[in-house]
Amino acid sequence: MYNLIEIKAWCSDHDSVRTILKSNNADFKGIDHQTDTYFLVPNGRLKLRKGNIENHLIHYHRPDIDGPKNSLVTLYKSDPESSLKALLTKALGIKTVVTKQREIYFIDNVKFHIDIVKSLGTFIEIEAIGKTNDDTEKLREQCTHYMQLLKVQDRDLVTNSYSDMLM
Repeated sequence: MYNLIEIKAWCSDHDSVRTILKSNNADFKGIDHQTDTYFLVPNGRLKLRKGNIENHLIHYHRPDIDGPKNSLVTLYKSDPESSLKALLTKALGIKTVVTKQREIYFIDNVKFHIDIVKSLGTFIEIEAIGKTNDDTEKLREQCTHYMQLLKVQDRDLVTNSYSDMLM
């Protein structure tokens, strides 16, 4: 389980974000074409991510609030060729599917996503990732620092997940 502080924001200038990340020596991991299948669950959110870089079953709890928010995330590395999606679909039912192109960058423990989401638009995400709840204040400071560095405005912050926005 991971503890993270994250934000999601509308972003119309991906080039500026890329330039700032590169000038701060961000480690570019690549462009991932992701399909996130969200399942109907009684608690939190459960999605199966299939991509050319990241493939995980992800369960998380996150409040739908403005600004940096705390998320508790459990990851399970999955095989994109397995029958996991069919099994989960039969057992739980599909809530929605999110398709996106995602550029992935890291600076130390902070992960950055530059997203183009089908039917929604362009976004940036910042995730300051820790291992324990003891890290929360440090992670919040990191997230706030990078929001300022990347010129993320409060008016651009998104409270919901992409899945909620599509529904």
